[in-house]
Amino acid sequence: MRRPWLAAGIAALFVVVGAPAHAWATTPGAAAPQAAARPVVDMEATVLAAQIDPRRPDHTLTPGAKSSVLAVEQALEARHLLDAQWVDGYFGTETISAYAAYQRSLGYTGLDATGLPGTTSLTKLGLNRYTVTNTIGPGAHVQRDGYTVDARTQAMLTAAEHLLGYQLTLAQGSYNPGGDPTSAGTHDGGGVVDINVDGMTAAKRTAAARALRQVGFAAWVRDPSQGAWPWHIHAAAINDTDLSSPAQHQIGDYYLGMNGLANQGPDDGPKVPINTWEQYQRAH
Repeated sequence: MRRPWLAAGIAALFVVVGAPAHAWATTPGAAAPQAAARPVVDMEATVLAAQIDPRRPDHTLTPGAKSSVLAVEQALEARHLLDAQWVDGYFGTETISAYAAYQRSLGYTGLDATGLPGTTSLTKLGLNRYTVTNTIGPGAHVQRDGYTVDARTQAMLTAAEHLLGYQLTLAQGSYNPGGDPTSAGTHDGGGVVDINVDGMTAAKRTAAARALRQVGFAAWVRDPSQGAWPWHIHAAAINDTDLSSPAQHQIGDYYLGMNGLANQGPDDGPKVPINTWEQYQRAH
């Protein structure tokens, strides 16, 4: 014989078990639903894409950068700086232009408004939208061989010297706008140096270029047949956020197998696995 109090209890149990999940939020002491996690923007990957993607002949994505670039583009679209058709995870010329416009809206000019993300602008753009990880920056300006470079570049040069077992001497530094017209603006910002190779054999020049590449530079031995300059090594630090636009283009070309010159010829430097300074540090 079914007891009335038992039947009522069973009915009440089915009501509770069958209730929709949102009903539990109204129950005293119940946990509130958690907000969806914000996207994560990997700054290293994003800055790398901003250097390579504008130089690509197609819309191939930079490996490991799509989700980060997509989050940045969505934030630019939300500010009406980028059309929806360009929100695709590809940091091409349209995204560069939109990001530069955003930088200018913050009051930035010159090197701070080239469309290459910096830590401050990238973080401000993502406020309440995404979280920035793997932040990078050039560091303070320092002196080396009578020239100005940034602290990140100085550390990279020191690491290359450690690999070589001898010191390198600069023939030109960074932050040198209009200093050498043959440099085509590559030294206007940070991260770019020329190495003096006087007295070096061909083998020693190649070894120096290889060491510079190993620690994260796009580096080439330059000879007088290529332009109105003496023998030297030209080195541009990948992912230096103070790079001038011409230097950014050189690094993009380096990743795409070119020589970093206006003729966009094939890379004529020593072959090494390409990596950034941060990647080199993590591996060593």
